[in-house]
Amino acid sequence: MDEPKKRILFVITKSNWGGAQRYVYDLALGIKDEFDVGVAFGSEGLLAEKLRDAGIKTFPIKSLQRDMSFINDIKSFFELMRLFKALQPDIVHLNSSKAGGIGALAARTARVKEIIFTAHGWPFWEKRNAISRCIIYLFSWLTALLSQKIIAVSDYDLKVAQKMPFIAHKTFRIYNGIDFNLQLGSGEIIRQAFPHGVQITGTIGELNKNKNHIFLIEEARSDENMYVAIVGEGENHLFLEKKIKEYGLEARVKLFGFMPAEEVLRGFDIFALPSLKEGLPYVLIEAKAVGLKIKANRVGGVGEIIDSENINDFSLQKMLNKTVRLYKS
Repeated sequence: MDEPKKRILFVITKSNWGGAQRYVYDLALGIKDEFDVGVAFGSEGLLAEKLRDAGIKTFPIKSLQRDMSFINDIKSFFELMRLFKALQPDIVHLNSSKAGGIGALAARTARVKEIIFTAHGWPFWEKRNAISRCIIYLFSWLTALLSQKIIAVSDYDLKVAQKMPFIAHKTFRIYNGIDFNLQLGSGEIIRQAFPHGVQITGTIGELNKNKNHIFLIEEARSDENMYVAIVGEGENHLFLEKKIKEYGLEARVKLFGFMPAEEVLRGFDIFALPSLKEGLPYVLIEAKAVGLKIKANRVGGVGEIIDSENINDFSLQKMLNKTVRLYKS
């Protein structure tokens, strides 16, 4: 008689489509034949849709949200605890800082056998005041302390974790990975939006403060020969749109909304990543894999991608193999 599959439940705060969401999606699909997989998340989004289309079980946690809210955080703790007790997963794999902190405490309370936390770039590197950063550092450390294993997605974040008290021995570095059989589109939707023959600087990512898109807008303001394509959607859309109009850059800087990277990368001559904080950005791996010239802030694991002499270090299969070994150990 076959042994029952080990049950793994992923938890993530938002189910929009960003790096952490792609990570959960790739892992869930990559291991679903070997493990019994489910994903719990806060707000509905593209991740939830893609998981359901792939036949992955999903568990919405209505009160789990990125913004601080004492009442909702308490509610989400109890929602997660009830879910863990009901499903009795062998492993709870936590992603993102909010889901990590609340989820680790709830999983401990529910006596989950094993808790794994992936740090997609430590949140205390975000641009905040000193007191906020200290508080966030404390909660990040407590999340790591409550977890049996911690995955850092870059050597940079691994070294940070190894300096935290009592967690160095249980921290592992596993790079994010992509499928290198990229089915690239022509990128014409980008090219057609600008005058023929100009050099296009493009970037892809969620429109938030950490991604620092305003830097590219300011740079284009001071360089009349610079054309910028910003692909992505998020909370900063209206702010960036306002700045583009304020500076009179509508002809040279354009917001394209959300589009898959493979559809637009060929529309860029230069790939820019002006982020203030990163873990290990998938889109930068893709940009390097297709041979684009790269301009990027060396934050988080960015330098490890840029300087890598073996792009296969960032393969999806390598990420899956190492993570599965961690699940089984």
